[in-house]
Amino acid sequence: MKSFEFLSKKREEKPRNCGITMVLDKGLGLETAESLMNISGDYVDYLKFGWGTSIVHEQEIIKSKVEMYKSHDITPYTGGTLFELAYKADKLEEFFSEAHELGFPAIEISDGSTEIAHEDKLNCIQLAKENGFEVLSEVGKKNPVLDEELTLDERIEFMQDELDSGSSLVIVEAREGGKNIGIFDKSGNAKEDEIDYILENFDGSKILWEAPNKDQQVFFILKLGNTVNLGNISSDDITSLETLRQGLRGDTLGKI
Repeated sequence: MKSFEFLSKKREEKPRNCGITMVLDKGLGLETAESLMNISGDYVDYLKFGWGTSIVHEQEIIKSKVEMYKSHDITPYTGGTLFELAYKADKLEEFFSEAHELGFPAIEISDGSTEIAHEDKLNCIQLAKENGFEVLSEVGKKNPVLDEELTLDERIEFMQDELDSGSSLVIVEAREGGKNIGIFDKSGNAKEDEIDYILENFDGSKILWEAPNKDQQVFFILKLGNTVNLGNISSDDITSLETLRQGLRGDTLGKI
């Protein structure tokens, strides 16, 4: 039983179809991660092993962390940059095999750091599905100059294509910093008119908005409600975000 439970606002229990929180693991130790999940695991739906961090850690540590996260009904998955490295090295078969061996039930497919033909990316999504993985795909470039070259209509077209190819959620790129990328300007403020246009032309329930900063999380919750899907949340901010979702912090108190 939670403390002061009579004051809490009940949210949909896991596995959730909305109000999804994706947390970024940048290399947490097993004991630290387990302690964190023991107190906050109820509020985490997906756990991304960031970019290529898995490569620099021992297999047994990764495997143990994956199993621990799954024991909390969390879906752990590999970062998109890891997929891009495997694709560029022509090692997708080995990549899928080791991801299975480590226990990952899902992978991210992106082209944010490299150039991958759109049709090839769609084929990779289908191939990953055929290999038994849930796929989360990401649209957008990590280089702000290249990302700005994507028109809104192209972004939406790519998102729909990837959803149609088998992605369960499409991630809107914002990087770890959340500034000067995609739907955020150089100061990290949301471009609301662009967000509205995306939502007018794409199923919002299938979007995972990367929103690493508190002000961005507040913006989305006030705009779209506490059932909005948010990602790239720091492991330090799990409880903070959940209190925002439940209206337990001044930014959202009495507003949702």
